[in-house]
Amino acid sequence: MSNPNHDYYARSHHDHDHTHDHDHDDHAPANEHDNGPPGEYEIMSRAMQELLEQKGIITAAQVAKRMEQFDEEFPYRGAQIVARAWVDPAYKQRLLDDGRAACAEAGVMLEAERLIAIENTPAVHNVIVCTLCSCYPRTLLGMPPTWYKSRNYRSRVVFEPRAVLKEFGTELPDSVTVRVHDSNADMRYLVVPMRPAGTDGWSEEKLAGLISRDMLVGVTVPKISNWKNIQ
Repeated sequence: MSNPNHDYYARSHHDHDHTHDHDHDDHAPANEHDNGPPGEYEIMSRAMQELLEQKGIITAAQVAKRMEQFDEEFPYRGAQIVARAWVDPAYKQRLLDDGRAACAEAGVMLEAERLIAIENTPAVHNVIVCTLCSCYPRTLLGMPPTWYKSRNYRSRVVFEPRAVLKEFGTELPDSVTVRVHDSNADMRYLVVPMRPAGTDGWSEEKLAGLISRDMLVGVTVPKISNWKNIQ
């Protein structure tokens, strides 16, 4: 890339081909995508669900219960993992060395073969994307939001990450390098945000209340003003 403060980290051993056939005419703000139409893979998923229901393999009630579990329980797992890393440097190092093993240590079994935890620093900010579809650490973060699966986000965040981050309210100094990491079916990423100043002495539970799904994807950053879950 010509921009020295923008890196794109693609992995060559994808089990599917991440071709970069992007359409740059789709420039709606990234944070408006939650209200947009379903993407190709979401439509395919719905069709598969309907087929399985018709064959009696699953029921709509089972699907609804599973979705509720993702919505209510799973998003907090990622926050709990990061909060633990913030207060336990040894655990954070294990998370950075082998994300899957560190999650298993915390009682979270992941669906992917590898989880790569990437730490934000004052010099580097990390963002996650799946340029082909919607590969995403669902066991940690729940169901991926619509904007993550949209063509708009998948194409633009690779080529103009700062513009996309700005649409989420995240503006970074020019001195900070933005690195975009491309997930695939076997390998998922988790961003470990920087712990905000002024949180010394906070418990893991209180710290976890600072952390949202979007921070663990890398499109926003934690601030003390975000703390609202544990009061």
